[in-house]
Amino acid sequence: MIEEIYRDADSRMKKSIEVIKQDLAKIRTGRATPALLDHIIVDYYGSSVPVAQAATVGVADSRTLSIQPWEKNMIPVIEKAILESQLGLNPVTAGEVIRIPLPPLTEERRVEMTKLVRQEGESGKIAIRNIRRDAIHQNRGLLKEKEISADEEKGAEQELQQLTDQHIKVIDDIVAAKEAEVLEV
Repeated sequence: MIEEIYRDADSRMKKSIEVIKQDLAKIRTGRATPALLDHIIVDYYGSSVPVAQAATVGVADSRTLSIQPWEKNMIPVIEKAILESQLGLNPVTAGEVIRIPLPPLTEERRVEMTKLVRQEGESGKIAIRNIRRDAIHQNRGLLKEKEISADEEKGAEQELQQLTDQHIKVIDDIVAAKEAEVLEV
C-alpha cells in the first residue's frame, strides 16, 4: 500500500516537472524556438487549433522563426493571431512564408523574464509539495485504519521527503539553466 502511494507521488511529481519544462519553453529568450508559438491559437475552418497544426513552424536562423501555412488563405489569420498574442512579435510576410524576427531583449526585459522564470519554478515547487502533502495524508489515513504501523508511516514520510527534495532539486536546476539562457546576450 505504501509503495503504491510512493509510486503514484513519484509519477505525479515527474509530470509536474514536465509541465514546468513546457511552461519555461514558452518564455522567450534571445534565441528563436518554435515552442514560442505553441500557445498561439488560430481559427482553422471553424476549429481553434495551435499554429503548428495549421502550418509548418521552423527556425530560419538563431533570431528568426519561419511559418509556412499549409494553405495560402491562412497567412492573414496566422499573422493576426501572432500580433494579438502578448509576445510583442511583428510577423513579416514574404510570399507564402511568414518570418518572425526576434528583436534582442533589453537588459530590463531580461530581468523581468528571470523573475517570470523564478515564478514558474516556484509554482512547480508548490505543486511538488502539494503532492507530498497528499501522499502523507494518504499514509496517515492508512495508519488511522491500522493498516500500517506508526514506524512504517514515519519511514514512508521520510522517503516521501527525500523524493520531494530530489524533484525540487531538478526544478532548481531547470530554473537555473533557463535563467542563464535568458540572461545570455
